[in-house]
Amino acid sequence: MIQRRPPPARRLATARTAIGAVATAASIVPAELLLRAVTLKNRPYLPVWFHRGLSRSLGLRIRTHGQQARRAKILFVVNHLSWADVPVLGARIHAAFVAKSEVAGWGPVGWLASFAHTVYVARDRRATAAAQKNEIAERLNAGGAIILFPEGTNSDGTGVLPFKSALFSVVNDVPGLIIQPVTLAYTRINGLPVTRRQLPDLAWVGDTELAPHALGFMGLGRVTAEILFHDPIDPADYPDRKALARHCHAVIAAGYRRLMRGG
Repeated sequence: MIQRRPPPARRLATARTAIGAVATAASIVPAELLLRAVTLKNRPYLPVWFHRGLSRSLGLRIRTHGQQARRAKILFVVNHLSWADVPVLGARIHAAFVAKSEVAGWGPVGWLASFAHTVYVARDRRATAAAQKNEIAERLNAGGAIILFPEGTNSDGTGVLPFKSALFSVVNDVPGLIIQPVTLAYTRINGLPVTRRQLPDLAWVGDTELAPHALGFMGLGRVTAEILFHDPIDPADYPDRKALARHCHAVIAAGYRRLMRGG
């Protein structure tokens, strides 16, 4: 099967987007490196500005719904779709990320994650699990905020994968912790609703190579990302972390269906 090259206009738009993203990084990084030397790691200031500029450079338009909780010791629980989730969420939520340790080596994606003060978790190494859990708890207890992807991987965009309850174990180590479920969805391309055929262009899953997927994403045009903030919850109201994970999944999955329907 012969693959057709994108039309010249689309290739030019992709090149401009890529150049804009690189320029955004180049303009922010020196200031971020300086600020990191004088600020606490659980309070990432400049990454918010960086992700806003990067999102605009990538052609992303971000819409928010609901009220974001603004307080200390908060865990944002979000569904996971793409490498683009980092700049989208980072542009609106002042918090650090939790990601599997492999992400650190994923080229630009790993750089973006590290830039946002990500806590890396080696999920296949039990020997280090306690230390990583302690690092997350330490940041939260110090008044920080954390963004967690409890699916443990990217979904294909057709729905929300089951949540791994083990990732909620930190709740027992942070007195006064509040959890806010958050739904993320990519709903429109150039103003038109996303179709099922277009989901592979947005969700980054499986063995898809990063660079081709990122270039294809940037060539789509204007992509609308929507963030839905649900009501915050107190983990103490649930008998165990499995019940907590099931509740968060139900709320986020329902929100995803609503956003994708245009509701």
